[in-house]
Amino acid sequence: MNDMSFSVPPELEAELDELTTHYPQKRSASLMYLHAFQERFGCVSPEAMEWTAKKLGLEPINIYELVTFYPMFRQEKDKVGRHQIKVCRTLSCALGGSHELRDHFCKKLGLDASSHGAQTTKDGKFTVEFVECLANCGTAPVMMVNEDFYEAVTLQKADEIVSQCH
Repeated sequence: MNDMSFSVPPELEAELDELTTHYPQKRSASLMYLHAFQERFGCVSPEAMEWTAKKLGLEPINIYELVTFYPMFRQEKDKVGRHQIKVCRTLSCALGGSHELRDHFCKKLGLDASSHGAQTTKDGKFTVEFVECLANCGTAPVMMVNEDFYEAVTLQKADEIVSQCH
């Protein structure tokens, strides 16, 4: 990675510098930096990860681990639907029916249930993907649509959720 071609607008850097003062250790601001980059640029590029690591006195791997672990971060500007449906696939949710739930979304929206990775409908309205733990194992299966969180999602509840997306 080479951060020489990557530049952070001065106003964003000033905002991040101010944000860093709210944390006891600079490292603690990592997630907020990543959210800011994704909001500004639509993704967290390798250059943004390297810049963040350097700015916070970390190794790039420390930032890469965050980006690859948390499902809300994207490394590329994919074609992402207006409604991002994220279905948890970790053990509790898998046992609670998350695979059936994802398959149901795919079939309902005309996507290939056997395909891996995120899929977006042709009209750009929905993206469906499996994500790692959404941290609510006791109410499996769980999912998110954009920033809205849903617990104990049945197939009927899934249909209601999709019908409310405009």
